[in-house]
Amino acid sequence: MISGVSTASLFMREMNEDALFVLNGMGIKSTEIFMTTLSEYGEEFAHLFAERKGDMAVNSVHLLNTQFEPQLFSAHPRAKKDAFSILNGAMASAAIFGAKYYTFHGITRLKKNSVPADAGKLAENFCEIGAACGEHGIELCLENVHWALYNRPGLFKKLKEGCPGLKGVLDVKQARLSCYPYPMYIRDMEGSISHVHVSDVDERGKICLPGKGQFDFEECLRRLKDAGFDGAVLIEVYAGDYKDYIELKHSCDYLDEILYKIG
Repeated sequence: MISGVSTASLFMREMNEDALFVLNGMGIKSTEIFMTTLSEYGEEFAHLFAERKGDMAVNSVHLLNTQFEPQLFSAHPRAKKDAFSILNGAMASAAIFGAKYYTFHGITRLKKNSVPADAGKLAENFCEIGAACGEHGIELCLENVHWALYNRPGLFKKLKEGCPGLKGVLDVKQARLSCYPYPMYIRDMEGSISHVHVSDVDERGKICLPGKGQFDFEECLRRLKDAGFDGAVLIEVYAGDYKDYIELKHSCDYLDEILYKIG
């Protein structure tokens, strides 16, 4: 396993290209680039990101879900065609700066009374989306998110049956917000977890950097190891959850100590 920091942790503090410069300058080993606007999906920014990342590995790319991801599942042919056009452009760019994985949310599920997802029907969509990503050498990875498609354990395994190439992303914060214990998501995605998003939580329930709160990271990382995971453990917090950038480095060091301990 390897520690890292998502550029989402610097959102509204730095533009992505500058966030990469900051993280690389601190010796962060791995990152996820969270592109949040359509203009960043083009090749011009892709080459800039490739230049600014320096020695840092780009594990994955994250796009702003609500801009087009739900339309990839649309029955409307024009809406779906436009969404796939955006996807292909973004994946072509992601290949330029070396991303291996695409952190994906898919359909939003904002209504509390949403009908449960039909995994059988959705698996065909995931195969189509995964194939489009694969043309650029990038693997599709569904993240557990409390307000999106994968908002409860059990769905991933069903989707995987119909779309064998699908991978998963564990987000411990989102697991907590979904009111399901994160080990349930690990079991659901076991053997297919590409990377992990981590954050801590203090005694008041406020998000903070790993090592600053009460979350048992050693237990979590041991569970992941036992499930066969050996990828990037990426810190993903909000810009207001810490003060100075060096705290991100200290948090990575904290995770590295645990990773060394558990081998």
